[in-house]
Amino acid sequence: MAIFTLLPTLRYEAWYIRGFDFPRLQFSILLIFLLILQCIFLDFSSPVAYGLVLVSNFCLGCQLWRIVPHLFLFPVQVERVSSREGNLEEYDNISILTANVQGSNRRAADFLDIVKRHNPDILLTLESNKWWQSQLDTLEPSYPYTIKCPLENLYGMHVYSRLPLSDSQIQFLVEDNVPSMHTLVQTPQGHTINAHFLHPAPPSPTENDTSEERDAELLVVAEKVKNKTSPIIVAGDFNDVTWSRTTRLFRKVSGLLDPRIGRGLFNTFHAKYWFIRWPLDHLFHSKHFKLLSIQRLQGFGSDHFPLLTHLQIQAQVVADESTESLAPREEGVAQEKTAQQNVDASDVASLGSSK
Repeated sequence: MAIFTLLPTLRYEAWYIRGFDFPRLQFSILLIFLLILQCIFLDFSSPVAYGLVLVSNFCLGCQLWRIVPHLFLFPVQVERVSSREGNLEEYDNISILTANVQGSNRRAADFLDIVKRHNPDILLTLESNKWWQSQLDTLEPSYPYTIKCPLENLYGMHVYSRLPLSDSQIQFLVEDNVPSMHTLVQTPQGHTINAHFLHPAPPSPTENDTSEERDAELLVVAEKVKNKTSPIIVAGDFNDVTWSRTTRLFRKVSGLLDPRIGRGLFNTFHAKYWFIRWPLDHLFHSKHFKLLSIQRLQGFGSDHFPLLTHLQIQAQVVADESTESLAPREEGVAQEKTAQQNVDASDVASLGSSK
């Protein structure tokens, strides 16, 4: 357990190192059981027993340090909309449903039932191929604004929107076969939202040997949006957990907020194994929003659960949420990661000039 705890602290991007970032909740539970067993069976007349308990406590503290901010006892980063704010005309509401549909999954009817039941303003699907596009296109009478990139390599993406989209672009920021989508969303009250939808490839034995490509894509988008003054939403399957070094760096560089902090983990993967779950699907947003609701929806045969987030644009930029400051060393790390992949923030579509 000490090895599992210390390995993720290394600045080494191999998949077999970065993989230990994911199961921190599972490690924490194992460490609690380990401490109980130590207290029952160790002979505390020996200093070695105290040393083992000390190591276990240290490991448990390190694991909890990362996941505790998402538990209910921690202060929220994004305030919830109060009842008196909910019906004022100057506020705009937007709901986004994000779902990795799993390319081989054929339970499209179950998924379409979920979409119709929750009726989001924007639907984002990941891993959607041509077969899934043929199923999703039945939504077009209600969702006339679309961005489509069907691929058979598990990185296809689709956006279906009730709200008008403009300046929509599909880009391959880091890898030639891994797209991202960038668009401007027009709300009924006249706001323009910069929306970026991502699904970088994970570090794994079947994908990329290291996390360099994933990290670079996340951080180049963070660099692009960090100085925007208009509302911003970045959503998708990051193939990374919210407490990892890279996603925390993404949040610091971009200045975006995480509505899950202080509310729960909202584990979206793996939908089929309750004992191996962590949050892979994300939505971050700028200070222009407050939260109406966020919920993990029921499964539909995919290995991911859908994530539904309902936000409200405020008449004035919300100023009371706390964003994490970026240390000079972290800024250097972010620049190094993007430089390794020869990408720059200018590679992202020039979106967001509208206020």
